[in-house]
Amino acid sequence: MVVIGNPPYSVSSTNKSKWIEGLTADYKKDMKERNIQPLSDDYIKFIRFGQHFIDKNGEGVLAYISNNSFIDGIIHRQMRKHLLESFDKIYILDLHGNAKKKEVCPDGSPDQNVFDIMQGVSINIFVKTGVKKEKELAKVFHYDLQGKREFKYDFLSENSLKSFAWNELEYTSPNYFLVLKDFNEKEKYEKGFNVSELFPLNNIGIVTARDNFTLKNSKIEIQKTIEDFLTLDIETARTKFNLGKDSRDWQVSFALNDLQKHYPDKGKFIKINYRPFEYKWTYYTGKSKGFHSYPRNEVMQHFLKGENVGLIVSKQFGGGSHFICFLTTLINEKSSQPFAPFYNHPLYIYPENNGQQTLDISTPRTPNLNPTIVKQIEEGLGLTFTNEKETENDVCFANNDEVRPEFKQSFAPIDLLDYIYAVLHSPSYREKYKEFLKIDFPRIPPPVDPGKFWQLVKLGGELRQIHLLESPTVSNYITQYPEDGDNIVTKPIYKNGNVYINENQYFANVPEVAWDFYIGGYQPAQKWLKDRKERELSYEDILHYQKIIVAMSETDRIMKEIDKIEI
Repeated sequence: MVVIGNPPYSVSSTNKSKWIEGLTADYKKDMKERNIQPLSDDYIKFIRFGQHFIDKNGEGVLAYISNNSFIDGIIHRQMRKHLLESFDKIYILDLHGNAKKKEVCPDGSPDQNVFDIMQGVSINIFVKTGVKKEKELAKVFHYDLQGKREFKYDFLSENSLKSFAWNELEYTSPNYFLVLKDFNEKEKYEKGFNVSELFPLNNIGIVTARDNFTLKNSKIEIQKTIEDFLTLDIETARTKFNLGKDSRDWQVSFALNDLQKHYPDKGKFIKINYRPFEYKWTYYTGKSKGFHSYPRNEVMQHFLKGENVGLIVSKQFGGGSHFICFLTTLINEKSSQPFAPFYNHPLYIYPENNGQQTLDISTPRTPNLNPTIVKQIEEGLGLTFTNEKETENDVCFANNDEVRPEFKQSFAPIDLLDYIYAVLHSPSYREKYKEFLKIDFPRIPPPVDPGKFWQLVKLGGELRQIHLLESPTVSNYITQYPEDGDNIVTKPIYKNGNVYINENQYFANVPEVAWDFYIGGYQPAQKWLKDRKERELSYEDILHYQKIIVAMSETDRIMKEIDKIEI
């Protein structure tokens, strides 16, 4: 039996018969991920469909060209295991070409898709002979093919299964990756502490389900939107605000009921960190399946009750430029980043307000830190941990600007956060452990040298203040905005060190490194302007953009400084 084809790719599958859903349940067993929706993609159902008939026949070949996300996606591990158990040999010809990941060849040249799509693809050949032992797993052969489309076409037409220089993979449990992975540093990496274990309370950012409706550029704009919405019936509101069809977790009636109960006095108008350096306004009630689909109040309440800072990282990332590491003092959005949602790890937890607190007695906030891990760090450094920073200027520096740790006997939560932030911005750390960072939350090497610890704390603290736009440095503009005009963004273009927002107006002397700099799959200097296409930049906007340019330039500089310190 041979099953051959190019199955459709669709995460929002409409093929939901009990029969196929029952079969694909085999790929979802024992999954503890928060989102396994991608395992319901049509292409995965078609793989399971073909596998079913070949298993039933006892032997055969399944040959598809398909979405290649299953060969190394974290949530696809049970799918890969099931396929390894079923087949004797598996050939993966990875054609790459993922435009979402902005894939390039190892030498930096363009890597193009063989189709006019953004998702990377692979040719997958699964062979079953019926002679393999019951508990034996398949042999896996892998080959990478990257380059321009015509090169791939020619290469494929000139070669066959027998002529490829296949690499036989040595896969391991529990992930069973069907791609080449370098795990030589595994033992050393796993000695580090997991960020999500250090910060026990964490979750992805809020899910609005209707960004254009629930998030606005000003408080006045979101206030006007809500007040208009409350005067309309459901269907009129749906049309006027282009709200589309109701879904399971967001419906026009849900939003209306939530606002009727909470607006204007029982919720809050707040700013939200929408993307790096991008802020919006919204109205926050904290109620799930209301105005927001998932407001993540268990985490976000701790940014509304008092001062806080949250470390934003992903459980896994797309690789390279898609590494997400940022900070927020505000609630944050989940992100539309296509690889993994942004998780917010608040530094502090504020107590519940039971209504009995008096004006002169307040319960202090507590660090959102695992005491066992903190104790291990204390012992490694020979320092004492304190819940709050005792003084802002209690670190002494020698004339050569190196930290003298003998003058610093304790460290606070913010110091630990700054140390982590510095480590995560080390280019050598990101490169050395890139395969591990694609799998789970980052692991951080436990600090054991007080001198290096305080050096990294200092650099991490500089990055923190720059990224939160709290540092005076970001107001020391390195760019100019020399030309008068209507300030309307048409098509942002980088040319000869200038960023043109239209034909005549531009930001002058913008370093190329700042223009190209990535944070979590976004290039803030580019994305910020593109999101304002056909809009007029205000005076505040012009200053804000110049701060972003300073921040990106300084980040590049500080990352190079961090890499001088052996971690």
